Amino acid sequence: MIKIDLKLFVTLSKYQPENSKGLEIAEETTVEKLMKDLGIPSELVKLIFINGKMQKSKYRLKHNDRVGLFPPVGGG
Repeated sequence: MIKIDLKLFVTLSKYQPENSKGLEIAEETTVEKLMKDLGIPSELVKLIFINGKMQKSKYRLKHNDRVGLFPPVGGG
């Protein structure tokens, strides 16, 4: 098992687990699998940041990664 810090923003916050700081997940877990495990529909996630850098959903998470997921942002 590895630990990550997870932050879900705006409309995704309803999927935020209680223990998102130091969240334990299986080694080799991808962001895509993490979203599936948390019940987050992939079409709701527009941006994925790992340790402050944009990544793809196939990224394999590592111990102590900081994960931020953002929905599409509208405005005008």
